[in-house]
Amino acid sequence: MSVGSVGSDGSGGSGGSGGSAGEVHEQLPPQQSLGTAAARKLATTTKSAPQMQEITSRWLLRMLPWVQVQGGTYRVNRRLTYSVGDGRVTFIQTGDRVEVIPAELRELPALREYGDEAVLAELANRCEQREFAPGEVLAAAGSPANRIYLLAHGRVEQVGAGPYGGEAVHGVLADGAYFGDQTILDGDATWKHTVRAATACTVLELRRSDVLNLAERAESLSAHLQGLARLPEQPTNKYGEAAIDLSAGHVGEAVVPHTYVDYDAAPREYELSVAQTVLKVHSRVADLYNQPMNQTEQQLRLTVEALRERQEHELINHREFGLLNNCDYGQRLQPHDGAPTPDDMDELLSRRRASKLFLAHPRAIAAFGRECNKRGLVPESVEVAGHHVPAWRGVPIFPCNKIPVTDARTTSIICMRTGEADQGVVGLQQSGLPDEIEPSLSVRFMGIDEQAIISYLVTAYYSTAVLVPDALGILENVEVGRWG
Repeated sequence: MSVGSVGSDGSGGSGGSGGSAGEVHEQLPPQQSLGTAAARKLATTTKSAPQMQEITSRWLLRMLPWVQVQGGTYRVNRRLTYSVGDGRVTFIQTGDRVEVIPAELRELPALREYGDEAVLAELANRCEQREFAPGEVLAAAGSPANRIYLLAHGRVEQVGAGPYGGEAVHGVLADGAYFGDQTILDGDATWKHTVRAATACTVLELRRSDVLNLAERAESLSAHLQGLARLPEQPTNKYGEAAIDLSAGHVGEAVVPHTYVDYDAAPREYELSVAQTVLKVHSRVADLYNQPMNQTEQQLRLTVEALRERQEHELINHREFGLLNNCDYGQRLQPHDGAPTPDDMDELLSRRRASKLFLAHPRAIAAFGRECNKRGLVPESVEVAGHHVPAWRGVPIFPCNKIPVTDARTTSIICMRTGEADQGVVGLQQSGLPDEIEPSLSVRFMGIDEQAIISYLVTAYYSTAVLVPDALGILENVEVGRWG
């Protein structure tokens, strides 16, 4: 049954300009059974365990071979290496003005271990800032090398003649690199390659004449350079290691050379790093609210997940032992066209033997897939621990969102060889800790305070070590925002 709406004056209908259309209300039948809202008061709710978005696949922790470290320190012994000063230079930018940090000039081999800060500051002041457009030549092959270039920003290509007469790119340098440093000690040096800007570049230029003029006034600099010039040239292999004298192919009673293998007198030591937190649970919660799930166990489970996420982040980004900061500068490559192409991945693989895995941000993997699509290539996939992951040349590419993506939408791709037997990259841990719940991760009861709050100390110990420089390589400044 329906009734018409009644106006405010008591009349029926919707007459008058202020009236509204007639509304029809359906009368509900009387309730005959218990409603669901009331029934839920007696029902048991099925609940999920606490969920957490921060949890990732953490492939690095799963794929690294972990070495047991007793005493909390791991020493990497190597053959004696004579190559020094092979690093990158750091700059300070103020507006469009770029200056080199004076102490960073020690990254140049000729100024390694030079300690006069005042002279280094004067050298830094004599650096002249220059801008180069894409395609502009900074130095021509065969011309005198009479200046040092410090690359503050941009990418340059080292170009030379190819084996069949064409032009070939022999190397790509990017932010923080330097070239022409041999001119400090060798006045007759010439450029082996033509250096050409691939992008817009900001460069600091230091002339050899400025260095020599300053050496005439600064006795410490003059003595330092003269001492380097008097040092005998040490026989080394192509990796800079002290050579082992051998003889092969001789006949008769030739004199067999004598030799020995010299060791690095100051090997690097890696101390286990730590990640800790104090988990607090009120005793009333721990006593009363444990069905169907134990509150303390769930609190601890999520805390351990967060700790492992932080551990993987540190293994990638830590300034002392993180992979991104411990890659040798000779193993850092630049993409030839910005985006990660199959050619770049091949170049990264060719720098080391027995590469076991790639690590890349998911956006970098997507960018590599787009470049493969352009060329009509379909990257293969391999099965790892029951998961199908993309691969290149049979080497799996694992996603890792701990590798940063900059504001300029660039990132890095890591390639590594792993394991002590292969002189690769290894993870460091110490298992057998008191109150250990996972290898190298412990949970210690710290007591109950006067507010009835229970405290647990959750601790993880870890680090990573690169046994030889070529075990780890990085493709830097990879563009992930290019489409089409």
